[in-house]
Amino acid sequence: MHAQLRDLTQGPLAKQILLFSLPLIASNLLQVLFNMSDVAVVGRFAGPLALGAVGSTTTLVTLFTGFVIGMSNGVNVLTALHFGAKSRRELSDTIHSAILICLGTGLILMVVGVGFARSILELLNTKEELIDGAALYLRIYFLGMPALGLYNFGNAVFSAVGDTRRPLRYLSLAGVVNIVLNLFFVIVCGMDVAGVATASVIAQYLSAGLVVTALFRSQDEMYGLHFLRLRLHRSRSRAILSIGLPAGMQYGIFALANLFIQMGVNSFDATMVAGNSAAANEDALIYDVMAAFYTACGSFIGQNYGARQKDRVRRSYLISMAYSFGIGTAMGLAILAVGPSFLSLFTEDPAVVDAGMKRLTIMSLSYGTSAFMDCTIAASRGLGKSLVPTIIVILGSCVFRIAWIYTVFAYFQTVPSLYLLYIFSWIITAVAEIAYFSFTCRKQLREL
Repeated sequence: MHAQLRDLTQGPLAKQILLFSLPLIASNLLQVLFNMSDVAVVGRFAGPLALGAVGSTTTLVTLFTGFVIGMSNGVNVLTALHFGAKSRRELSDTIHSAILICLGTGLILMVVGVGFARSILELLNTKEELIDGAALYLRIYFLGMPALGLYNFGNAVFSAVGDTRRPLRYLSLAGVVNIVLNLFFVIVCGMDVAGVATASVIAQYLSAGLVVTALFRSQDEMYGLHFLRLRLHRSRSRAILSIGLPAGMQYGIFALANLFIQMGVNSFDATMVAGNSAAANEDALIYDVMAAFYTACGSFIGQNYGARQKDRVRRSYLISMAYSFGIGTAMGLAILAVGPSFLSLFTEDPAVVDAGMKRLTIMSLSYGTSAFMDCTIAASRGLGKSLVPTIIVILGSCVFRIAWIYTVFAYFQTVPSLYLLYIFSWIITAVAEIAYFSFTCRKQLREL
């Protein structure tokens, strides 16, 4: 175990950040494949209605899973900070509090999701022919929220101490199980949306069990888990929540704003809804690759800030930004070049492919822009600042997007007028986030 840890406070930063991020990229891509395999299997073997039903849940699933991921951001930042500062007691108390907080978050979201899935779908004006399948998918999928909370907790801890390979191995195994079960439940058992949801839940509990077991078996006194130490330490819990809650709220409110976009999509016919569902798989694919560099940014800044390495704090941000912008732009252009072939992975219906290309064309040219916003938010959290970046996101992206839906889109009622809101909201929010981080970084580094 010790040999896999990395001291992020020494060595060439560009190389270190890249090597640190590669396993995270693979891990994030596997998580994307969980959902992509759901969409691909139902689209190819259960038909357009099943594809539309699963696709109608995408934004809502992002709303709930984003909150879990946000909470794990607090765990990652504080673990990196205490690990870099060699604060053994604070690190141990943080981790033992964090697992209970993340598990509790997952349980609460499971109850809310299972209980109110159909009601929320009705509020989103989900098509009548899709809502039964969508509600069934959500109720089963949300049973895996506690597992998602535990896996993201374990992944946050391992990433913060420099071990990004171990979670990748666990997720690889769970990913294979997920895809095999998808095919079995849908093709052999004829379970369509219920089958892919059940496969996802089983895979989530498998990956969570493996990562948590590894932490309990660890002999490292700094970050290993021990049953007798499991309790909520007040100061550590408060610190986790002070970063994790705003981050979770950001993901949640961000997804809530996207629910209004889903309402806009739902105003078109079922073919456009299905095409959007197929094309939206590009979002997760590219976002999650870029997100690996955001995690790296937070981990490197956290450890170096704890170790009082001022220059490495600044350079970690700039290098992570460059990587995420470059990979987002390159992947967007690459997928656009093979757009129809990419969409054919999820549907054989030519009309659905044509509808999906309308979304794919606009979004593929825009992804790189989001790096300036998201990487800067991760950098601020690496310094322990989460509330103000969240407020900026709410105003610059969420409120702006809702206003766009009721003004620009309401006037034009076209596909381009719907999807162009992404790049405009990213640019506006990025400008404000960069200004805040620049001010905060100078202030905090002067005080070291």
